[in-house]
This record gives sequence, structure tokens and C-alpha cells, in this order.
Amino acid sequence: MTVEATTERVLRLLALLQRRPSWTATELAAELGVTDRCVRRDVERLRAIGYPVHATAGVGGGYQLGAGTRLPPLLLDDEEAIATAVSLRLASGGTVAGAGEAALRALTKLDQVMPARLRAEVRAVHGATATLVGPGVEIDGELLVTLARACRDAVRVRFRYAGRDGGEHERTVEPVRMVTTGRRWYLMAWDVDRADWRTFRLDRMCEVAATTWRFQAREHPDPVAYVQRSVTGAPYRHLARVRVRAHPDQVRKLVPPQVGRVEDDRDGWCVLAIGGDDLDWLAMHAARLGFEAEVLEPPELRESVVLLARRLAAMAGTG
Repeated sequence: MTVEATTERVLRLLALLQRRPSWTATELAAELGVTDRCVRRDVERLRAIGYPVHATAGVGGGYQLGAGTRLPPLLLDDEEAIATAVSLRLASGGTVAGAGEAALRALTKLDQVMPARLRAEVRAVHGATATLVGPGVEIDGELLVTLARACRDAVRVRFRYAGRDGGEHERTVEPVRMVTTGRRWYLMAWDVDRADWRTFRLDRMCEVAATTWRFQAREHPDPVAYVQRSVTGAPYRHLARVRVRAHPDQVRKLVPPQVGRVEDDRDGWCVLAIGGDDLDWLAMHAARLGFEAEVLEPPELRESVVLLARRLAAMAGTG
């Protein structure tokens, strides 16, 4: 018998063991069309490559695929592969801590080996599915997979990017990591043309294509901290710093990471850095936290706080 035929039979044996909890040697031999002795040899082949196949002797005994010290490769049929891919797509934008990034890595691996016909099925199911989640920007799963592969394989990516002014520009980047705030997805990458680190919103990208140009990984800032600094300060006209009398974790529970950055201070205080285009909005946002606070900068924000206090007093009939 050829090596190819033996390999195919061993894979069929693995699929059978994954299908139900226990099989007798006779049942497996019948399914595979071989002898009991051949089944035993194939079981040893599976054990040799890391599959923990347990054997129980006597009446009612048989073979059972157990749990080992590491996760071996799984064999999925078409329905299982579609269900897994759809679940991973949903999880990649979920709210469970740590699940989104892990789901995206798993989806990247699955998408790489999935036949085209199954990819079409996954897209159809995903396109016909809606979830009740908070307001956010929906990102195409194919875009996530393309960028995840590029980050993993260290290859450059080209795309057209819509700026805040509405114009589109061609960009070539060396991607490092994707970061999600729960509402939006961002890519931290080295901008080749500008020779600097940049943050890109995925919903502003189009015509995204990974190249074959591999790049040498360079020292880079922490992606999460870098993206947070970018989204909380750079896009806005005003960057405010407000000293708040509260523990940093208390303020972080009230201020999403895409809205503001909380810095440790001392003596029971912390500093909230928050960006905005409207000073009145910044004043109201700081006031609604419910803690004693002091405006550090900009000076114009103090004037807005005074005006807000007068308006609220007038509304209460005490002005």
C-alpha cells in the first residue's frame, strides 16, 4: 500500500475518532475496510504525532480520543468548518476580554486552508446575520483576515485611505497590530512614504491588498497605548487635561478608551486626557463624571465650565 493511501486512511481514522466518544476495533475496521491489526497500527501512528488515543480492553472496551498536553490538529467537515468560521467572525468583534484577537488569529488560520466554495457559504451566512450590539462601524471579515495575515507574515500592505478632509490617498505600510476599541478597528503600522508610525481606521480603507514584499520587523511603540493616544487626542481641535479626585480604575469605568486616557497621579487623584472639537462638550463630559475635578488645560475650558455652571444653575431656578 502506498504512503498516500496510508495517510488518507489514518486521517479517516482520526475523523471517526472525533465523531463519537468510543469505537471498538471491529467497528473501526469495518468503517475503514481493513483488519483489526491494521487499525492498531494506525492508532500507533496517531499517537506518534501527538494524538492521545486511549485503549480499553475487555467487553465494552475500545478506542477513545482523549485530551493531551497540547491541542493537535482538528479535522472538520464542511458544516463544522462553516459553523466555526461564522462563530469566529462574530467573536472577532465581540466584547469578551481577549476573545476578539484570539478569534481573529484562529479565523486567519482557518481561512487559509478553507476551500473557496466554503468561503462563499461563510460570507452568505455572515451577510444574513445581524447582532444586537452597541453602535459601531462594521468591518468586512475579509479585510480583517487580509490584515491579520500581513501582520503575521510581515508583508507590506497597499490601500487607498480616506482622510478627514474627504480626499483619498494611496498608502503603503508595514503593519504591526490591529486594535479594536469596541466601536472601531484601527491598524498601527509604519507608513513607508512618511517614514513614521501611523494609526489607520479600517472603515476608511479600500482596495486593500497584501504585497509580496517582506519587511524586517523594527522596534515599535506599544500598539494599544499608541492607538489610544492617537484616537483620544490627535483628531480633535482641543486636548483637555482634567485632574479628577478618584482612583484611575473608577474613571476608566466611566470613560471608554477611545474617548479618553486616564493617567495615574497621586494622593487619590488621577488625570483624564480627553479630546474634542467643542469645549462645551468637554466641560459637560468632565462634569458628569460626578467627581471633584480641576481643569489643568486648556485655559479656555475653564471659561466653558463657568458658563456651564451658570446655565445649570439657571435651569434649576437658582441662578
